[in-house]
Amino acid sequence: MDVIAVRTFVAVVDVEQFQEAAASLSITPQAVSKRVAALEKELGVQLFTRDARGARLTIDGQAFLPHARTFLHSAERAVASVRPGHRALRVDVIGRQLSLAGLLRGFHRAHPEIELDVLTLFDSDTAIAAVRDGTIDATFRAVTLPGRQLPRGVEAAPVFDEALHLFTGPRHEFAKASALTPAQLAGRRIWMPGNLPGAEWTAYYDELAATFGIIIDSVGPDFGIEPLLDTIASSTTLATFVSEQTPLVWPAGHSLRRIPLKNPTPLYPHSLIWRTDNPHPSLAALRRHLTAAYPGRPDSGVWAPEWTRPVPPASCRGPRLSPRPAAVDDGSSAPGSAQQRPARP
Repeated sequence: MDVIAVRTFVAVVDVEQFQEAAASLSITPQAVSKRVAALEKELGVQLFTRDARGARLTIDGQAFLPHARTFLHSAERAVASVRPGHRALRVDVIGRQLSLAGLLRGFHRAHPEIELDVLTLFDSDTAIAAVRDGTIDATFRAVTLPGRQLPRGVEAAPVFDEALHLFTGPRHEFAKASALTPAQLAGRRIWMPGNLPGAEWTAYYDELAATFGIIIDSVGPDFGIEPLLDTIASSTTLATFVSEQTPLVWPAGHSLRRIPLKNPTPLYPHSLIWRTDNPHPSLAALRRHLTAAYPGRPDSGVWAPEWTRPVPPASCRGPRLSPRPAAVDDGSSAPGSAQQRPARP
């Protein structure tokens, strides 16, 4: 249905004169008549009767009027939904209960006027493809995995590095430790069910394990946080990793322990990923907010995989992108971490 013709119909109804409607629309009375006639032809009914007193609605015109107004309102909303600055900013956070979602909540508190549409795309390839295709505005991911390339025109910048903690039950050998070094975990079994082959968090933990001699055990299905907490609480040998800001709550009787890792502190890095030609003004505001809050990674005392180092901008890249500093994720957004999936270490 022709929106312009429907708008012309409503304008005539409002002023009850074709000539006055023409003036309000800045067109000729003849153009008004043609538009109304075309609409009547499409509908197969007469909408107006005209006499010396003006234009009066027929019974069919009266029946059509409320739907015409609704139609115009919907059309206006459809246009507004994609008008720059009016559409909600669509951002993927992997999980709504993770600390990356907390980053977005902080942005919302700082910019309550900006509407957000928060999605949870678990798979990294799906999320990056969605950024590339323009179906989302941004995602938080650890980039790049060894050998990964970002699509041309897609950029990433580090925004958050979160320290890892060891998570144990009260009878674990390290339960009373105030802090541990990664080297002290050499040969120990760290249970992380649900670490999927090829996932960015799996690549992270594989390299962490190789660097410090840790055993990452991903055997067993991921039943969620409650079963994981129950298993860790009752075990003397199993432990898992959680990120520093992972929001975990457990029964008082579990007496679980969170132990910081130091010298060096393993950091789970996450970046904000976006398309460079995305004109949404709220995306620029989000980038400024996160960049201003990111203190940068310390030069010493921390550990992160080599492939999380920054890469040059797209304009400087060759056919292949080198790894770029993963925007540090609170290990929470790392699906393989207990933050992203508290149910798995």
